[in-house]
Amino acid sequence: MTARVRANGWRRRWTRLFAEELDPAHNLDAVESKLFGIGSESYVVGSFEFYLGYAIQRQKLLCLDSGHFHPTETLADKISSVLRCVPELLLHVSRGVRWDNNHVILLDDALRATMEELVRGDYLARTHIGLDYFDASINRIAAWVIGMRNAGKALLLALLEPPGVVQAEAAGDLTARLALLEETRTLPFGAVWDEFCRRQNVPVGTDWVREMKTYEKDVLAARR
Repeated sequence: MTARVRANGWRRRWTRLFAEELDPAHNLDAVESKLFGIGSESYVVGSFEFYLGYAIQRQKLLCLDSGHFHPTETLADKISSVLRCVPELLLHVSRGVRWDNNHVILLDDALRATMEELVRGDYLARTHIGLDYFDASINRIAAWVIGMRNAGKALLLALLEPPGVVQAEAAGDLTARLALLEETRTLPFGAVWDEFCRRQNVPVGTDWVREMKTYEKDVLAARR
């Protein structure tokens, strides 16, 4: 079967699926791609190029899953380009299926770069952020809490970035941009995060681990 025949078949299926117009106040349609190739680790419906073109043509949301691209690719590199052509984005923040099948979100460079791109480009109002917590090797509650808190930390780090960074780049002052970015590395982020947690009446630091262990003992163990 040729690539053109496959693409036409999927186009007809999506046309039928989206035939009924739904109120965007209650439902937003999005299409999602995956790293496409023979022998990839999971079932692949369509390539990034196909779904990008379809989303642009039909003005649907494009879902970018951080676990669905080559290990050297990041979502941050795609966001500003894609949002020039589609109305909104759906982000599926995760980690790829590698050796450990571990999807738990880490506070790593890729996550920080994604949140920085959203804040610097003023894209938060056009972006829907979904998180993935699955990991069969650790406590599911812990996977959920760690992932949620790391996503929140990455977003807070981006929001705390001095506005002068964006202004310097817009002015072409790359020297000032570099100086400001380097200064942000030593800003007291931890104290701001702890205060945020206190104001939200949620555990500060690793206090949540104790609560999770109690829940595991009193609730999860009883289900077995």
